[in-house]
Amino acid sequence: MNVRRSAAVLAAVAVFGSAAAPAAFADDASPSPSTALPSGLYGKSDPKFDGVFRQSYALLAQDTVGVKPAAKAVNWLTGQQCASGGFAAYRADASEPCDSKTQVDSNSTAAAVQALAALGGEDKSLGKTVDKSVAWLKSVQNQDGGWGYNPGLPTDANSTGIVVGALVAAGENPANVKSQDGKSAYDALPKLAMDCGKGDGAFGLADAKSKKLSPNADATAAGVLGSLGKGLVVAPAKKADAAAPKCAKPDTASQAASNGTGYLLDVLGENDDHLMSAMPGAKDQPDLGNTADAVLALAAAGQRDQAEKSAEWLAENSAKWAKESGPAAYAQLILAAHAAGMDPRDFGGTDLVERLGAQGPPAQSASDSSSADASDEKKDENGGTNIWWIIGVGMVAGIGIGFLYSANRKKQQP
Repeated sequence: MNVRRSAAVLAAVAVFGSAAAPAAFADDASPSPSTALPSGLYGKSDPKFDGVFRQSYALLAQDTVGVKPAAKAVNWLTGQQCASGGFAAYRADASEPCDSKTQVDSNSTAAAVQALAALGGEDKSLGKTVDKSVAWLKSVQNQDGGWGYNPGLPTDANSTGIVVGALVAAGENPANVKSQDGKSAYDALPKLAMDCGKGDGAFGLADAKSKKLSPNADATAAGVLGSLGKGLVVAPAKKADAAAPKCAKPDTASQAASNGTGYLLDVLGENDDHLMSAMPGAKDQPDLGNTADAVLALAAAGQRDQAEKSAEWLAENSAKWAKESGPAAYAQLILAAHAAGMDPRDFGGTDLVERLGAQGPPAQSASDSSSADASDEKKDENGGTNIWWIIGVGMVAGIGIGFLYSANRKKQQP
């Protein structure tokens, strides 16, 4: 499964304990579902922990390259929404109303918002769906201005980053979305950024016992995007790189983003342009999903050179991973290719658009890449759309966590 947010997963585990972790951290591929999957759903693996997330990723990626998804695919996603406006990771029987046991979460909801906002256009029904979800996200905002994976969980950079992207996609100014204490996401994110000496400017992941932050590349990529008010659809940076970031006290969102950008540049430079696995207990191996996330963050920060280098590394090394991981992985690569100014239809010799399309129902139509690029540039000028993944790991009594188990680490994407 393609989980983008190991950091959020771990944050939830920190709160609810390790009993929830086995499903998300297991090395074995997830079992196939025992019942037939809906025809509108992307992917063939069990959608229990990532159905809404991978669907949202797939639809957003298709829209980004000018492909109009099948109506049944869009309808499946909208049908997953609860009356409250929130989305759970997956509801096997969407005809049954959501109740207190339905584990709605910020990540699934924010991912759906970004996809549906991109597809909405003049479609009033999709607009209403997006509005309900945004209202739900606002209702579960923490007092510090950020979001945790589930309502009531502490704020983490990954969840806050993906929600910022959803707000922007829906036409909201994140700075104006404030908690009862008058705090916004731009107040919360700097609190999750580490000092230059201890964490080299990274956004941190809280330790389960001590609650102290530790540098985390995944959280940093999400934190940079969120602090910049960007989502997953990022226009390629200008030819000339932005000035090299200088680390300073992260007392503002913009400075936290600058520090985080510098951290990503350093880590990628030390590891031949890719990130390594950051999950505790995971094998020491390249982390392709989080490398794709870093490409987005760097492109958003104006660091085109490193964004291109990391995207080129992905083009050379991602084929096997994407094939095993499924639609969310192909979608991540499409979004990374777009941000790096590369052709997703010829990404290391692979047509990512065709591969993603084969994971679900046939699309309605496709425009040429040039018109798609022009459309994307316009979206980015208006704030863009964005998304970040989730993982239904720490689900105590059904609680889904942060960023679905990483496609980079899983053999299969449920």
